[in-house]
Amino acid sequence: MTDATAPRPRRTGRWIAILVVVVVLVAGAVVAAEFIARSVVSNTVRGLVVEKVGLPADQDVDVELGGVVLPQLMAGHLDDVTITSDDVTLGPITGDVRVEMRGVPLSSGTAAEGGTASVRLDQDQLRTLLAQIPGFPSGTVQMAAPDLTFTNELSVFGVGIPVGVSVTPGAANGDLTLTPAGFELGGNSIDADTLRAQFGGVADAVLRTQSLCIADRLPAALTLDSATVQGQNLIASFGIAGGVVNDPALQSDGACG
Repeated sequence: MTDATAPRPRRTGRWIAILVVVVVLVAGAVVAAEFIARSVVSNTVRGLVVEKVGLPADQDVDVELGGVVLPQLMAGHLDDVTITSDDVTLGPITGDVRVEMRGVPLSSGTAAEGGTASVRLDQDQLRTLLAQIPGFPSGTVQMAAPDLTFTNELSVFGVGIPVGVSVTPGAANGDLTLTPAGFELGGNSIDADTLRAQFGGVADAVLRTQSLCIADRLPAALTLDSATVQGQNLIASFGIAGGVVNDPALQSDGACG
């Protein structure tokens, strides 16, 4: 009985070996298909970004796709898409950009779920942006986390007196704001009341909150939510309406006020 049944385990072993090979081949095919799909989608997204934003053809744009791509393609949308690129110009802002979008449809007739964007500006890029505020001494701006500092001159009887100003960046109604946080006169820290007592109405030039509207030069889908100083950079953060992928009105420039 033992001799008659001995070959069966060998045949069973062969089938197991064949099954393992088949599984490995199928898994390899799936991995290859996933790799190809991910590459094709990433390249397509990169091409669309370069075209729509008007970037140079050789711009370094990195596209990351979250999760496994093949099931998302079958479902008709991409769960998470992250796009990063350095030295990108968006309207009046030039900096390093990171965009994260959720639920991006593969058809043009559907809106995405929404997303966020952040733009990192170094000191020179920030000075260029703030130069658009009339009369603002943007050339003296320096990073001093969590604030910015600059020097302005207050004219008293024709004599310019330098005043150091610290401002906290922020956002209000989509505008970039600079709210006074501290002052320095003659090497000494003073408060707003003391400054006004010494200079009267002339001090209004540094006491008031400065604001810069950028909405009229950016797609209406983008709303400036915050601006913070982190180290030697200012980070401007935006909310993105999902309709930017299919609504011409949201793709067009917004409006101030």
